[in-house]
Amino acid sequence: MIIRPAQLSDLPVIVEFNRQLALETESITLSVELLTQGVQAALLDSQKARYFVAEIEGVVVGQLMHTREWSDWRNGDIWWLQSVYVHPDHRQQGVFRQLIETLTTEAQANTQVVGLRLYVEEHNDRAAATYDRLGLSEAGYVVRERIWRTWE
Repeated sequence: MIIRPAQLSDLPVIVEFNRQLALETESITLSVELLTQGVQAALLDSQKARYFVAEIEGVVVGQLMHTREWSDWRNGDIWWLQSVYVHPDHRQQGVFRQLIETLTTEAQANTQVVGLRLYVEEHNDRAAATYDRLGLSEAGYVVRERIWRTWE
């Protein structure tokens, strides 16, 4: 398995994985056009986000994206993990573990990064159990939002 930064050529598979992620976890059908624009924007500008992919024998089987949040309390960046997806044929085989370990190693080597965070859909018990096993514990926060652009 190879973990690498995503490239523009990975755009179609990342779009499809994100589409599947939304369907599986939240029963949401995303606009492929809007999703494609969003993924492409991130792939072209690492200040927006960075994707990493897991590849086996030249086939992308998993992904994660991270964004940055400045923490004034900690004087450093917190990297948020998002768009975490492993193709169903490759789940329970260490793909996410390799992705998170690679990102953690990079984050810990960067003195400006003070930690990792992610959110999990409240009824996604399987993902929550995986995150617990990998040392990502509940933070004690409830996420609130006010969104004015939907996925449609």
